[in-house]
Amino acid sequence: MIFTPGQLSKRADFYHQLASLTTAGVAITNTLEQLYRHPPARSYRKPLELSLGELAKGHTFSQSLRSANWLPDFDLTLIEAGERSGRLDQCFRSLESYYNQRAVIARQIISQMLYPAFLIHFAALIFLVVVPYAFSQFSASLPMLFAKAALKLLPIYIVTALTIYANQSKHNSKWRMVMDRIWNCFPILRSARHSLALSRLTLALEALISAGVGVIQAWELAVNASNSPRLMRAVAEWKSHFENGRTPAELVNMHSVFPETFANLYHSGEISGKLDETLKRLHEFYQQDSAYKIGLLADWGPKIAYIIVALMIGYEIINFYQGYYGANSPLQQIMKGFNNP
Repeated sequence: MIFTPGQLSKRADFYHQLASLTTAGVAITNTLEQLYRHPPARSYRKPLELSLGELAKGHTFSQSLRSANWLPDFDLTLIEAGERSGRLDQCFRSLESYYNQRAVIARQIISQMLYPAFLIHFAALIFLVVVPYAFSQFSASLPMLFAKAALKLLPIYIVTALTIYANQSKHNSKWRMVMDRIWNCFPILRSARHSLALSRLTLALEALISAGVGVIQAWELAVNASNSPRLMRAVAEWKSHFENGRTPAELVNMHSVFPETFANLYHSGEISGKLDETLKRLHEFYQQDSAYKIGLLADWGPKIAYIIVALMIGYEIINFYQGYYGANSPLQQIMKGFNNP
């Protein structure tokens, strides 16, 4: 369920092996058999076995992978386009680069979140276990104190787990639409996610058009690969316009979900007949833009978490001093005893 940096790297290794073997001219069935014997991870063997079985039934490579139900729509769309155009090796290279980039970002976020996570648990140990134990003259039950600390931390674990689960790509479109609206409340995250969706869209669109797929059908397939509910809603409204003879360039210019840069370049590419080159340029632009913005989030997210943790620790320190030196604190009770024998 959770894509860790290690899992993302193994997915990149999987596509690297596919690209290397197909570039060397190895047949796709032999390639899958080779990967089945030497997979990037044990979990790959079952879906590879299912895919080999589908290939033996006469299905195409992309159909066999889709039947195994273990790859995202983005991967399957690119693979299908590569199979149609005879550029499977290039599609595998693109997917390898995509997952390597995701793995790097995931490692950056996790490594920077380790220190705030350590501070949260250290503060819980000090203020919920050590300090109450010392105030009780070392008579309190340590297991009970640890249990109370765990209960205090439990909401954090629950929120983290629910956030990870809620953002899995396996959920239906309605669920993804709700999560998209929630994340869009954060401007930088909204912009980063939109740029990432546009980079996926343009990469899939270029691959499909180069494979000889009609522009209208290519849009319908590529928008699913973008995994963006906003883009899907926009393109879903185009069907009647297509039937009336409107071109994608005209419809892109009409819809605000597509930035002005995207609309202008796409329109120029459609008129000049160099749409494939334009889509490659757009993909590079939005890929770099999304990487930059996600990098900002990866850099500032842990810093914000650190500030919040520091404020929480400061609040607990103030409560500690108030409890220890306040009017009804144990220290003040002892001082009153000395002053009033």
